[in-house]
Amino acid sequence: MTNWVIGKIIKNHKWTDSLFSLILEAPIKPFMAGQFTKLALEINGKRIQRAYSYVNAPNNNQLEFYLINVPKGNLSPYLKELKFNDSIYISYEASGCFVLEELPCCEILWMLSTGTAIGPFLSILQFGQNLTKFKQIILVHSVRYAKDLSYLPLMKKLEKRYKGKLKIQTIISRENKIGSLTGRVTNLIENGQLEYIVKAKIHNSNSHVMLCGNPQMIKDTQNLLKNQREMNKYIRYKTGQITSEQYW
Repeated sequence: MTNWVIGKIIKNHKWTDSLFSLILEAPIKPFMAGQFTKLALEINGKRIQRAYSYVNAPNNNQLEFYLINVPKGNLSPYLKELKFNDSIYISYEASGCFVLEELPCCEILWMLSTGTAIGPFLSILQFGQNLTKFKQIILVHSVRYAKDLSYLPLMKKLEKRYKGKLKIQTIISRENKIGSLTGRVTNLIENGQLEYIVKAKIHNSNSHVMLCGNPQMIKDTQNLLKNQREMNKYIRYKTGQITSEQYW
């Protein structure tokens, strides 16, 4: 059973008509960078809950979540309308194993995300611990339109912070923009464009791939990497090069 605590909204930052970030304070148990929690509201006499990943680093007590409004959804339309000092339920304890502590050491860590699933990677990179396990980190964020790159300024700031260790690459699937690749993640891996532009190879001998996004992207990318690169899902204490987290 979920142990709920009450948080207070500090800010509701609306990036676009559908994308927004909630920032709140709440007396939660410390979490690990990359984990998720549950947010909930009382709606028509029922407590409606959904899982969301932390965007903020664990040492930042302003808790941040990146959300998309789903029209006619059970929760997100109500979350979108929250204002300063409004109350919200949040799970006391975080969940999930999408954390660097679970990964083996390797030369190149690939962080591949779509949409709001950039969140856990931003938490990991802002925290900055356990990154010495990897010589290079490549963060890929895929969205439909350029306006959806809400956290690109933060991503660029992190790229400068890590002085060559971190490489940022954006992908836009439905329009062209200078500096971004155009297309789907799987196609850009299959045709070699992603690896060409970032000057690195996804290989089972030197890479680990973290996938975070919609289920179809996860499935398609896993199948591609398995069939083309002989990479398998990583399970603790067993050989593998892929770790995933699905966003529904």
